[in-house]
Amino acid sequence: MATTVLIPARLASSRLSEKPLADLGGVPMVVRVAQRVAQALPADTQVVVACDSPRILSACEAFGVQALLTRSDHASGSDRLAEACQLLGLPDEDIVVNVQGDEPLIDTRLVAAVAALLDQYPQASMGTAAHALEYGADFYDPNVVKVVCDAAGMAMYFSRAPIAWWRDRPQEGPNALPQPAPLRHIGIYSYRAGFLRSFPKLAQAPMEISEALEQLRALWHGYKIAVHLSDSVPGPGVDTPQDLERVRRLLAQD
Repeated sequence: MATTVLIPARLASSRLSEKPLADLGGVPMVVRVAQRVAQALPADTQVVVACDSPRILSACEAFGVQALLTRSDHASGSDRLAEACQLLGLPDEDIVVNVQGDEPLIDTRLVAAVAALLDQYPQASMGTAAHALEYGADFYDPNVVKVVCDAAGMAMYFSRAPIAWWRDRPQEGPNALPQPAPLRHIGIYSYRAGFLRSFPKLAQAPMEISEALEQLRALWHGYKIAVHLSDSVPGPGVDTPQDLERVRRLLAQD
Protein backbone atom coordinates (compact mmCIF):
# COMPACT_ATOMS: atom_id res chain seq x y z
CA MET A 1 0.00 0.00 0.00
CA ALA A 2 1.29 3.45 -0.95
CA THR A 3 1.47 6.19 1.68
CA THR A 4 0.62 9.87 1.22
CA VAL A 5 1.18 12.49 3.92
CA LEU A 6 -1.39 15.28 3.70
CA ILE A 7 -0.78 18.56 5.52
CA PRO A 8 -3.96 20.67 5.75
CA ALA A 9 -3.31 24.42 5.81
CA ARG A 10 -5.90 27.13 6.30
CA LEU A 11 -4.84 30.77 5.96
CA ALA A 12 -7.30 32.18 8.51
CA SER A 13 -6.44 31.68 12.18
CA SER A 14 -8.15 33.22 15.17
CA ARG A 15 -5.05 33.35 17.38
CA LEU A 16 -2.17 33.80 14.90
CA SER A 17 -2.68 35.70 11.67
CA GLU A 18 -1.77 33.77 8.49
CA LYS A 19 -0.20 31.01 10.57
CA PRO A 20 0.88 28.67 7.70
CA LEU A 21 3.02 31.47 6.25
CA ALA A 22 4.68 32.43 9.56
CA ASP A 23 8.42 32.84 9.02
CA LEU A 24 10.69 30.23 10.59
CA GLY A 25 14.27 30.95 9.64
CA GLY A 26 13.32 32.28 6.23
CA VAL A 27 10.95 29.40 5.46
CA PRO A 28 7.13 29.46 5.81
CA MET A 29 6.00 27.21 8.64
CA VAL A 30 3.90 24.85 6.50
CA VAL A 31 6.83 24.43 4.11
CA ARG A 32 9.14 23.59 6.99
CA VAL A 33 6.70 20.93 8.19
CA ALA A 34 6.53 19.38 4.71
CA GLN A 35 10.31 19.42 4.32
CA ARG A 36 10.87 17.85 7.73
CA VAL A 37 8.44 15.01 7.00
CA ALA A 38 9.74 14.41 3.46
CA GLN A 39 13.39 14.21 4.53
CA ALA A 40 12.71 11.48 7.08
CA LEU A 41 10.33 9.18 5.20
CA PRO A 42 10.96 6.80 2.27
CA ALA A 43 11.50 8.53 -1.05
CA ASP A 44 8.30 7.05 -2.51
CA THR A 45 6.15 8.70 0.17
CA GLN A 46 4.09 11.51 -1.32
CA VAL A 47 3.96 14.67 0.84
CA VAL A 48 1.28 17.18 -0.17
CA VAL A 49 0.02 20.40 1.41
CA ALA A 50 -3.77 20.73 1.06
CA CYS A 51 -4.44 24.47 1.35
CA ASP A 52 -7.30 26.93 0.97
CA SER A 53 -5.37 29.92 -0.37
CA PRO A 54 -3.40 30.66 -3.56
CA ARG A 55 -0.84 32.42 -1.34
CA ILE A 56 -0.06 29.18 0.50
CA LEU A 57 0.02 27.32 -2.80
CA SER A 58 2.55 29.82 -4.22
CA ALA A 59 4.70 29.67 -1.08
CA CYS A 60 4.89 25.88 -1.30
CA GLU A 61 5.69 25.89 -5.00
CA ALA A 62 8.49 28.42 -4.42
CA PHE A 63 10.22 25.87 -2.19
CA GLY A 64 9.49 22.84 -4.37
CA VAL A 65 6.81 21.45 -2.05
CA GLN A 66 3.83 19.75 -3.70
CA ALA A 67 0.54 21.48 -2.87
CA LEU A 68 -3.02 21.56 -4.10
CA LEU A 69 -5.82 24.07 -3.66
CA THR A 70 -8.96 22.89 -1.88
CA ARG A 71 -12.21 24.67 -1.15
CA SER A 72 -12.14 27.44 1.45
CA ASP A 73 -15.50 26.58 3.05
CA HIS A 74 -14.69 23.19 4.61
CA ALA A 75 -16.14 22.73 8.09
CA SER A 76 -13.23 20.61 9.33
CA GLY A 77 -9.77 19.36 8.49
CA SER A 78 -11.07 15.91 7.57
CA ASP A 79 -13.34 17.48 4.93
CA ARG A 80 -10.29 19.15 3.40
CA LEU A 81 -8.34 15.89 3.49
CA ALA A 82 -11.22 14.02 1.85
CA GLU A 83 -11.27 16.52 -1.01
CA ALA A 84 -7.48 16.21 -1.36
CA CYS A 85 -7.81 12.41 -1.60
CA GLN A 86 -10.33 12.88 -4.38
CA LEU A 87 -8.19 15.41 -6.25
CA LEU A 88 -5.15 13.12 -6.02
CA GLY A 89 -7.16 10.08 -7.11
CA LEU A 90 -5.81 7.91 -4.29
CA PRO A 91 -6.91 4.25 -4.38
CA ASP A 92 -9.13 3.13 -1.49
CA GLU A 93 -6.42 0.90 0.00
CA ASP A 94 -3.74 3.63 0.14
CA ILE A 95 -2.71 5.02 3.52
CA VAL A 96 -3.12 8.73 4.21
CA VAL A 97 -1.34 10.35 7.16
CA ASN A 98 -2.63 13.69 8.45
CA VAL A 99 0.19 15.87 9.80
CA GLN A 100 -0.84 19.30 11.08
CA GLY A 101 0.79 22.28 9.39
CA ASP A 102 1.55 23.96 12.72
CA GLU A 103 3.87 21.21 14.01
CA PRO A 104 7.31 22.25 12.70
CA LEU A 105 9.09 20.22 15.39
CA ILE A 106 7.12 17.02 14.87
CA ASP A 107 9.02 13.81 15.58
CA THR A 108 9.26 12.11 12.19
CA ARG A 109 9.53 8.70 13.89
CA LEU A 110 6.01 9.32 15.15
CA VAL A 111 4.79 9.98 11.59
CA ALA A 112 6.33 6.72 10.41
CA ALA A 113 4.86 4.77 13.34
CA VAL A 114 1.33 6.07 12.77
CA ALA A 115 1.63 5.39 9.04
CA ALA A 116 2.57 1.77 9.79
CA LEU A 117 -0.37 1.14 12.13
CA LEU A 118 -2.87 0.25 9.45
CA ASP A 119 -0.53 -2.40 8.03
CA GLN A 120 -0.22 -3.88 11.51
CA TYR A 121 -3.95 -3.71 12.29
CA PRO A 122 -6.03 -4.61 9.21
CA GLN A 123 -9.21 -4.36 11.30
CA ALA A 124 -8.63 -0.61 11.90
CA SER A 125 -9.84 2.18 9.62
CA MET A 126 -7.83 4.86 11.41
CA GLY A 127 -4.63 5.14 13.39
CA THR A 128 -3.41 7.71 15.89
CA ALA A 129 -0.96 8.06 18.80
CA ALA A 130 -0.77 8.71 22.53
CA HIS A 131 1.79 8.99 25.31
CA ALA A 132 1.68 8.54 29.06
CA LEU A 133 0.84 11.67 31.01
CA GLU A 134 3.64 13.06 33.16
CA TYR A 135 1.83 15.80 35.07
CA GLY A 136 -1.27 15.48 37.21
CA ALA A 137 -2.59 18.88 36.16
CA ASP A 138 -2.90 17.63 32.57
CA PHE A 139 -5.21 14.83 33.71
CA TYR A 140 -7.81 17.41 34.74
CA ASP A 141 -7.18 19.91 31.91
CA PRO A 142 -10.04 19.82 29.34
CA ASN A 143 -7.62 21.08 26.68
CA VAL A 144 -5.63 17.86 27.09
CA VAL A 145 -7.49 15.04 25.33
CA LYS A 146 -7.21 11.62 26.96
CA VAL A 147 -7.72 8.19 25.37
CA VAL A 148 -8.45 4.75 26.83
CA CYS A 149 -7.42 1.67 24.83
CA ASP A 150 -8.45 -1.97 24.89
CA ALA A 151 -6.15 -5.01 25.15
CA ALA A 152 -5.66 -5.08 21.37
CA GLY A 153 -4.44 -1.47 21.20
CA MET A 154 -7.70 -0.06 19.84
CA ALA A 155 -9.19 3.18 21.16
CA MET A 156 -12.23 2.69 23.37
CA TYR A 157 -12.96 6.37 23.98
CA PHE A 158 -11.44 9.84 23.74
CA SER A 159 -12.41 12.57 26.20
CA ARG A 160 -11.52 15.97 27.56
CA ALA A 161 -12.54 14.62 30.95
CA PRO A 162 -10.06 12.74 33.17
CA ILE A 163 -10.33 9.10 32.04
CA ALA A 164 -10.02 6.40 33.22
CA TRP A 165 -11.38 7.94 36.43
CA TRP A 166 -9.44 7.15 39.60
CA ARG A 167 -12.19 6.04 41.97
CA ASP A 168 -9.96 5.19 44.92
CA ARG A 169 -7.52 8.08 44.56
CA PRO A 170 -5.21 8.27 47.60
CA GLN A 171 -4.81 11.60 49.31
CA GLU A 172 -1.65 12.65 47.47
CA GLY A 173 -2.79 16.11 46.42
CA PRO A 174 -4.94 17.32 43.54
CA ASN A 175 -2.25 16.75 40.89
CA ALA A 176 -1.50 13.10 41.64
CA LEU A 177 -1.70 10.70 38.68
CA PRO A 178 -3.27 7.23 38.57
CA GLN A 179 -0.96 4.30 37.90
CA PRO A 180 -0.54 3.16 35.25
CA ALA A 181 -0.52 6.70 33.92
CA PRO A 182 -3.44 7.84 31.75
CA LEU A 183 -2.76 8.38 28.06
CA ARG A 184 -2.69 11.76 26.37
CA HIS A 185 -3.90 11.73 22.78
CA ILE A 186 -1.50 13.10 20.15
CA GLY A 187 -3.30 14.78 17.24
CA ILE A 188 -1.85 12.83 14.32
CA TYR A 189 -3.93 10.39 12.27
CA SER A 190 -3.63 7.79 9.56
CA TYR A 191 -6.56 6.64 7.45
CA ARG A 192 -7.37 4.24 4.69
CA ALA A 193 -8.10 6.54 1.75
CA GLY A 194 -11.47 4.93 1.04
CA PHE A 195 -12.57 5.45 4.64
CA LEU A 196 -11.31 9.04 4.66
CA ARG A 197 -13.38 9.86 1.59
CA SER A 198 -16.51 8.53 3.27
CA PHE A 199 -15.87 9.90 6.76
CA PRO A 200 -17.28 13.45 6.26
CA LYS A 201 -20.53 11.91 4.98
CA LEU A 202 -21.14 10.05 8.27
CA ALA A 203 -23.65 11.60 10.66
CA GLN A 204 -22.12 13.42 13.58
CA ALA A 205 -22.13 11.53 16.86
CA PRO A 206 -23.84 13.06 19.91
CA MET A 207 -20.68 12.55 21.96
CA GLU A 208 -18.62 14.16 19.19
CA ILE A 209 -20.73 17.30 19.48
CA SER A 210 -20.49 17.34 23.28
CA GLU A 211 -16.73 16.76 23.43
CA ALA A 212 -15.85 18.63 20.19
CA LEU A 213 -13.72 15.64 19.17
CA GLU A 214 -14.23 14.54 15.58
CA GLN A 215 -12.59 11.12 16.04
CA LEU A 216 -15.52 10.07 18.23
CA ARG A 217 -17.65 9.95 15.09
CA ALA A 218 -15.64 6.98 13.83
CA LEU A 219 -16.05 5.09 17.12
CA TRP A 220 -19.78 5.86 17.29
CA HIS A 221 -20.27 4.34 13.83
CA GLY A 222 -18.35 1.20 14.80
CA TYR A 223 -15.00 1.86 13.10
CA LYS A 224 -11.79 0.94 14.92
CA ILE A 225 -8.91 3.31 15.67
CA ALA A 226 -5.49 1.78 16.36
CA VAL A 227 -3.28 3.67 18.83
CA HIS A 228 0.52 3.85 18.75
CA LEU A 229 2.01 4.39 22.22
CA SER A 230 4.90 6.82 21.96
CA ASP A 231 7.83 6.85 24.38
CA SER A 232 8.30 10.61 24.03
CA VAL A 233 6.29 13.79 24.39
CA PRO A 234 5.75 15.55 21.05
CA GLY A 235 7.44 18.89 20.38
CA PRO A 236 5.42 22.08 20.83
CA GLY A 237 2.98 23.15 18.14
CA VAL A 238 2.20 26.73 17.14
CA ASP A 239 -1.16 28.28 18.04
CA THR A 240 -0.24 31.72 19.37
CA PRO A 241 2.44 34.40 18.80
CA GLN A 242 4.09 33.19 22.02
CA ASP A 243 4.25 29.63 20.64
CA LEU A 244 5.80 30.97 17.44
CA GLU A 245 8.58 32.76 19.32
CA ARG A 246 9.27 29.64 21.40
CA VAL A 247 9.63 27.49 18.27
CA ARG A 248 11.87 30.10 16.65
CA ARG A 249 14.18 29.94 19.66
CA LEU A 250 14.26 26.13 19.59
CA LEU A 251 15.05 26.07 15.87
CA ALA A 252 17.81 28.65 16.36
CA GLN A 253 19.36 26.42 19.03
CA ASP A 254 19.40 23.51 16.56
